[in-house]
Amino acid sequence: MGETRDNDAYEEELLDYEEEEEKAPDSVTAKVNGEAGKKGYVGIHSSGFRDFLLKPELLRAIVDSGFEHPSEVQHECIPQAILGMDVICQAKSGMGKTAVFVLSSLQQIEPSPGQVIALVLCHTRELAYQICHEYERFSTYLPDIKVVVFYGGVNIKVHKDLLKNECPHIVVGTPGRILALTRDKDLSLKNVRHFILDECDKMLESLDMRRDVQEIFKMTPHDKQVMMFSATLSKEIRPVCKKFMQDEASQMDQDPIQAMCIHNSFRTGFSVCLRKLPNMIYHDICSFQPMEIYVDDEAKLTLHGLVQHYIKLSELEKNRKLNDLLDALDFNQVVIFVKSVNRAAELNKLLVECNFPSICIHSGMSQEERLTRYKSFKEGHKRILVATDLVGRGIDIERVNIVINYDMPESADTYLHRVGRAGRFGTKGLAITFVSSASDSDVLNQVQERFEVDIKELPEQIDTSTYSMILFTPSIYFCYNYDIYILVNNWHS
Repeated sequence: MGETRDNDAYEEELLDYEEEEEKAPDSVTAKVNGEAGKKGYVGIHSSGFRDFLLKPELLRAIVDSGFEHPSEVQHECIPQAILGMDVICQAKSGMGKTAVFVLSSLQQIEPSPGQVIALVLCHTRELAYQICHEYERFSTYLPDIKVVVFYGGVNIKVHKDLLKNECPHIVVGTPGRILALTRDKDLSLKNVRHFILDECDKMLESLDMRRDVQEIFKMTPHDKQVMMFSATLSKEIRPVCKKFMQDEASQMDQDPIQAMCIHNSFRTGFSVCLRKLPNMIYHDICSFQPMEIYVDDEAKLTLHGLVQHYIKLSELEKNRKLNDLLDALDFNQVVIFVKSVNRAAELNKLLVECNFPSICIHSGMSQEERLTRYKSFKEGHKRILVATDLVGRGIDIERVNIVINYDMPESADTYLHRVGRAGRFGTKGLAITFVSSASDSDVLNQVQERFEVDIKELPEQIDTSTYSMILFTPSIYFCYNYDIYILVNNWHS
């Protein structure tokens, strides 16, 4: 898989991010709204992945993974993406954005020896590892396609040797390591046809990381597909994303008439495409403007099945309250977020001493240790994960049904990403936030105002049925029932 580890490796530090404001120009966008979304349900449920005319090998892998029907964002984006259109996509956490770019790029790739055809960049090593795993899962029956993942914390010589021995067709990685390999001429990007940024706002808001991404971008051909995804795309960062998109005249190689015919075969049931202006469907294909999907009504970004509460307490009361919650709540797996490496290590130590099945992940660990612990939690060997925001974005752990903010996040965006670890794919989940200061209250108020959600104080008794979900084995099947995915298959009573 190209995932290699070395304890003697140098550590590539994760960047701290700072916001930058830019004025957003007017643009033609597909905006999600409640009324139109409801109209799209019938079309979504009457179609499946077969309607996208995917390769038989991909359809077989999709069936093996247990997916029956595409989510709304998949239904909307995949038909456009497989035509080679540029895509900027904002959609709520846990709705399958990763599958959009994985399936659409695998559909288009025709592997050539010695050529990197697709490049995927993300901001953390754990997310890079997860994306690589998704590519491997869906390319099971495409044995000629090779996928590797490159990130810091692994001796760069290992990655250089791998590239010399067998050049992959798909590369997933963090910007720092990818840039180092390209600067040393070990990784050639001259044949890249698909350039993908996951959690794009996190990478482009940081000026340092944006410079790295731009330098990598300039090493790729002008004629390529660009796709960007995140649950949070502010109006300030959207024009930055658009700067990476292609000129109208050079977007796709497909014949416009052929593209229009293919596009029309998917039009029935499209919730957002049918909401566009009458001439926009033709405009999307024939002028090759990037497909832009934004959620300007931020209330739509909260997860339907997620119950949210807060607890007011002092800093000294946190440990006792956390202990009581873990004893009282019915959880499959729980993620506890803290604000620093030291607090993660100390809290995890305390929980272990209290005989809770806890494990922690933070940036102070070696890459091998981080990955081992991540896999242990994902596979269900541990039920409690104490973590920093290192796993606050993009990480998908199916069994997690409770998130606890032991420390309040610094922003409403970070809060949204954190609590999105629970209640994914429309399942039930519970988010509990500790509020211990005036600044904590300010952030909580921002969350309620921005996302139009009423977060109430945690009651003495909470109905387990509002947040608990089936405890299941790794074999998972997803069935789409209106906008709720129901987990079925072998499950433990």
